[in-house]
Amino acid sequence: MKSIITQSFVRVSLLLLVAGSLLLSSCKKTFNIEPETVLTPDQMYRNVYDADAAVIGLYGKLMGLAKQYVILNELRADLMEVTPNADANLKEINEQSATISANNPYASPKLFYSLINDCNDVLKNFNSMIKQNKFTQDQYSQRYSDVGVLRSWLFFQLGLHYGTIPYVTDPLENIDAVKDPSKYPMIPFKQLIDSLITFTNTLPYVMPYPTGASINTGLITTVDGNNTKRFFIDKYAFLGDLNLWKGNYNQAASYYRPLMEHNGYDLDNPNSLYSNGDQFYQEFRQPYADVVANNDLCVGYIRYKETDTASLIENNSQGWRSMFARTQDKLWLQQWLWVLPFSSSFSPTNPFIDLFSNNGGSYLVMPSQNAVDNWNSQKQANGFPFDARGNFTWKTINGQRVIMKYLYNYVDGTTLLPINPLLKNGQWFLNRAANVHLHFAEAANRDNRHKLAYAFLNNGITTVFDTSTASGRDVTNLQNTLYDAYPYNFDARYGTYPYYRGDWYRHGGVRGCARLVNSTVTGDSTIAIENSILQEGALELAYEGERWGDLVRIATRRNDPSIVANAVYAKLSKDGNPNAAAVRTRLMNPANWYLPFKWN
Repeated sequence: MKSIITQSFVRVSLLLLVAGSLLLSSCKKTFNIEPETVLTPDQMYRNVYDADAAVIGLYGKLMGLAKQYVILNELRADLMEVTPNADANLKEINEQSATISANNPYASPKLFYSLINDCNDVLKNFNSMIKQNKFTQDQYSQRYSDVGVLRSWLFFQLGLHYGTIPYVTDPLENIDAVKDPSKYPMIPFKQLIDSLITFTNTLPYVMPYPTGASINTGLITTVDGNNTKRFFIDKYAFLGDLNLWKGNYNQAASYYRPLMEHNGYDLDNPNSLYSNGDQFYQEFRQPYADVVANNDLCVGYIRYKETDTASLIENNSQGWRSMFARTQDKLWLQQWLWVLPFSSSFSPTNPFIDLFSNNGGSYLVMPSQNAVDNWNSQKQANGFPFDARGNFTWKTINGQRVIMKYLYNYVDGTTLLPINPLLKNGQWFLNRAANVHLHFAEAANRDNRHKLAYAFLNNGITTVFDTSTASGRDVTNLQNTLYDAYPYNFDARYGTYPYYRGDWYRHGGVRGCARLVNSTVTGDSTIAIENSILQEGALELAYEGERWGDLVRIATRRNDPSIVANAVYAKLSKDGNPNAAAVRTRLMNPANWYLPFKWN
């Protein structure tokens, strides 16, 4: 089994491998393979090990979409700008061009549909396998659901960027058939979300793959130094996101809540990684900073030197920056929900070195001035007039602004020079706890839990719900929302008289972890808090693939296209783009938020 996964772990070419290939006779037109080299389903889908190879193969092929995913979700928005090295294709995406070239590779939906077609093929064969008793019902439910959610996520990405798309759920002999509207009519994004919610609600298993020794699926293992536990899409997070887009705020929060609570979500022993049992209180909970040892993923300073900017903790093993560089240790597991690793030993090649690095790469995109201004407009609790997360997200190297999040596994942690230009290891960051907390806050805010949303956004439940400083006070009726209904009933009590520790007592909030002062609420609470959540996403999650979706979701909800138009205008105008005003005018029409559905 290990050899099968090792071969298919990150190879786009898995579809052509004998051991675990997804290639079916129905695919021969797509890949132009000679009939004698094609495996039949009976030769491929024989048992659970073949099924595992098929699942891994899909994720291996997904990695070929990493570059397009980041470009579409970040360069189309306001935090990323092209460099002088960028070609015309990237400039078209950056400027939201009205005339996208037919051969622009970033704008083509074809690779998405190729992988969707593979998902459809795998789902069909899994159904055949269970009918033939080739694996157990549990094995089927786990794998079928994982592939089903992955397919729904791919469709969601298409809807977000193209607006109106064909929703194809059967395997095709030739994916070019997608272009036939008589067979596969185009459906709008809102209708697509309805279809995706309906489908995902029918899936039999939405937990992570189990990892206990007696029920190990074989998919949770270690390959090339990487544990596959966070390799697969998190189903609860995606179901929460779908409902957030739909406006089912209570349902969205209900999906996010168990995800944020390790004891109610993960099947592992809650103390398996921590000798002191503190994992129960910390994993996925966005804990407050460790001000003593800085053994955390928060912005920190050397203790007792917090007023000295030179004492800012910045390395690959402590503090906020380290989450993008550290190995898969207990702290890494506290934050990351979905990460795909690139290895120099396997294909595909890590695309982010070429995209971002000005030393060993082509240096095609960089932070926008608008993004830099966002970080520099914040204030820390110690009075420093900048957001230190910006210091870690980008650097000035050789006089050029460089996006660093994807480069910390490639460069030396001190010199920021490539360790070995030929070793282009790295990670594709797809989802993490801070994103879930911000989405929970967004849902809670829209569900009239403004104070709770404010706590998640800022410095945590304990502090926001207990403003008293009286010594020896009884916090039994403070520091919690236990009076509220699920999913909004939290116990964050940190009391001494009587002694008590609620299971959310370490919750520190997103801005609290960044050591920033609380955001202000002026005017309408719903809109003010939502504006702050939207801004915080830009500060915390820049270049991780969330920005375009966040802008479009809020603008659509409020029926206010200026949210998208003004954000892109701010980027282009600050970077001196002469087309800034024209782009703003164009984006005031929501129909122009979407790319043309061109097949190339």
